Amino acid sequence: MAEYDDHPAYPVGLRLTGRRVVVVGGGQVAQRRLPALVAAGADITLVSPSATPSVEAMADAGEIRWERRRYQDGDLADTWYALIATTDAAANDAASAEAERTRTWCVRSDDAEAATAWTPATGRSEGITVAVLTTTSHGRDPRHSAAVRDAIVEGLRDGTLAAPHHRTRAPGVALVGGGPGDPDLITVRGRRLLAEADVVIADRLGPRALLDELPPHVEVIDAAKIPYGRFMAQEAINQALIDHAKAGKAVVRLKGGDPYVFGRGMEEALALAAEGIPCTVVPGISSTISVPGAAGIPVTHRGVAHEFTVVSGHVAPDDPRSLVDWEALARLRGTLVLLMAVDKIGSIAQALIAHGKSPDTPVALVQEGTTAAQRRVDATLATVGERAVAEDVRPPAVVVVGEVVAVGAGLGGARP
Repeated sequence: MAEYDDHPAYPVGLRLTGRRVVVVGGGQVAQRRLPALVAAGADITLVSPSATPSVEAMADAGEIRWERRRYQDGDLADTWYALIATTDAAANDAASAEAERTRTWCVRSDDAEAATAWTPATGRSEGITVAVLTTTSHGRDPRHSAAVRDAIVEGLRDGTLAAPHHRTRAPGVALVGGGPGDPDLITVRGRRLLAEADVVIADRLGPRALLDELPPHVEVIDAAKIPYGRFMAQEAINQALIDHAKAGKAVVRLKGGDPYVFGRGMEEALALAAEGIPCTVVPGISSTISVPGAAGIPVTHRGVAHEFTVVSGHVAPDDPRSLVDWEALARLRGTLVLLMAVDKIGSIAQALIAHGKSPDTPVALVQEGTTAAQRRVDATLATVGERAVAEDVRPPAVVVVGEVVAVGAGLGGARP
C-alpha cells in the first residue's frame, strides 16, 4: 500500500447488512467495535483463540460466530470488511496483506498507516450519525476526532446546532420535566426539544435560566398568567396547549421536576389525547431525590433507611380532602419526603407525633435546592414548625423527615 501522503481519507458509509465481516482478535478493541457492527446487521465472524467476557457473551447470544483459533491465510475470503486487532504483530501483518490482495477494506488497531480504512469517531443523535476523521501532517489524531465528535453530538442533542429555519419537530406537545431548578439538570432530550419549540408554556418552578437561551421567535408563556376566564387554572393550561398545537405549533410544556410527580402531567396528557394531539413525555429529575442529595442527604442509606415515601403536603392532615394515611406513615421506619409542605409542616409534624413518631426525629427543610439560593434548615419533628417560621422558609422547599438527615451531618451538600 502507498505510504501516508497527506491526502485526506474519502468518507463513506458502509452498508454491511447481511455482508461478511471478519474480526481478527477478541480483545478490548473488538469489544468496543463489535456492538456497532452487530447493530449494522453485519454477518460477523470472530477469529481469535480467546476473547473478553463481553465478546464471549456476544458469541453465546448468537450475535457473532466465534472460531476459537489463530488467524490463518484465507480467513478473509469473500469478506467485505475486516477489523484486525490482535496483539500479534506478525498475524496482523499477514491478515493485512491478505486484505490488500483480496481488496477488502481493512482497519488495523496497531498500525493505522498499514490499513486501507480508518474507523472514525462516531456518535448518534435522533437518527443522525456523526463520523469524524482528523488528519495532520504527522498522521491521524483520534483524540481530536473524538473531541470534535462530542461537541457536534452534544450540539445536536441540546439543540444548539438546530437550524432555526428548518422545522425539526412535527406539531404536537412535549411534556418536559425540567428538573429541580439548576438548568444543567434538565435531560439532554428535554433541552433539545426546548430548542426546537415554537411555543413554551412554563411553570415558575421550571429551570427559568433556559428560557433566556431560546431563539427570539419562540413564544414563552408563563402558565401562572394564562387568563382563566370561565376555566379553572389547569383547564386553562390544557386549553392553551390544545390551541397552540392545533395551530400547527411545536409546543413544550416545561415543568419543574418530573411531569408525573405532582406535576399534573397526566391530566394534560389525557386532555391532549382527547383532542387527538400527539404528546411526548420527557421524564425529569425529581426534586424528591435530587434536592435532598444536593443538601447532603441520602434518601436511603444502608442500615438506616430501606425505603423512602414521597407525600404531597399541600393539604393538611385534618383536611377532609386529604388522601394521605398519616397514621400509617408514622409507623414507617424509612425516610419521608414532603413536597409543597412548607406552610403545613407544623400540623404535619404534630400529626406524625400524635400517631407515634418520635418528636426527636431529624427533619431538614431545603429551600430552592440545586440553585444558587439553596439553603438548608435543620430541626426535629418537635421543633420544625417553629423553625420554619423563625427562619422564614419559603416555597419551593423539600422537607425530609428521618434518620438519614443526620447521616451526612458536617459533610455539606453538592452545592451548585
